[in-house]
Amino acid sequence: MNKIIGISALFLLMTLCSYAVDNNSHWKKATSFYLQKQYDSAAKYFELVAASKPHNAELYYNLGNVYYRLNRIALAVLNYERALRINPSYSDAQDNLAITHARINNHTLPPDDIFFVSWWKSITAHTNASMWAIIALFFFFLSIIVLWVRKYATWGNKLPIQLPGISGFICVVFLIFCYKSSRNYTHFNGAIVMENDAPLMNELQKGKPIALIPEGTSVTVLRQNGNWVEVSLPDSRSGWVLLSQIEKI
Repeated sequence: MNKIIGISALFLLMTLCSYAVDNNSHWKKATSFYLQKQYDSAAKYFELVAASKPHNAELYYNLGNVYYRLNRIALAVLNYERALRINPSYSDAQDNLAITHARINNHTLPPDDIFFVSWWKSITAHTNASMWAIIALFFFFLSIIVLWVRKYATWGNKLPIQLPGISGFICVVFLIFCYKSSRNYTHFNGAIVMENDAPLMNELQKGKPIALIPEGTSVTVLRQNGNWVEVSLPDSRSGWVLLSQIEKI
């Protein structure tokens, strides 16, 4: 049994090393082709790396650049958004996404958020979940320690009686931040319209389109019904599009 486990572990290690070597090779080839302005080939090799679904913002940023050069606007937006999903503070991806948006005809811009809405979105960004969890854990243990000191240490009665309650309250606040940030990660429904002038229908397969959505438009998926999905546009309009016309971020 131990021999079988050892062989399996060795095979797994060899497979992981092979993936790492292949990805490194594909990355180098993609970069070389990009520098030679052979963007189709660069896209091919960057996509081979992306097929392993790495948590790498730079990869998607590079893919965005390649597709921008190929004038494939929707794919450029999609990959810049994926880079920013991993690293929201990636300034180069932010700048290039703004440049790409400028090339979209009739681009729908979201309204500016009120300052406290913007503040709340910043606090509950999905990348903050771990930080809030650590801070909440710190205040939880602080509450426990203070209660123990007040009960068993000779100098414990010198600590304010309100201190455990205050620490507990702060812990709960940060747990709320952590919960909201985690939900923003697990319940993310952002998508990009991949087809130019995609019809936005008021009802499933009925009537005329209420709008034509330009490619590269960011939408939020609300629900799915067969091959159709209900989406919300940046300007708060909503309707139905074909599932094949969008790609999840």
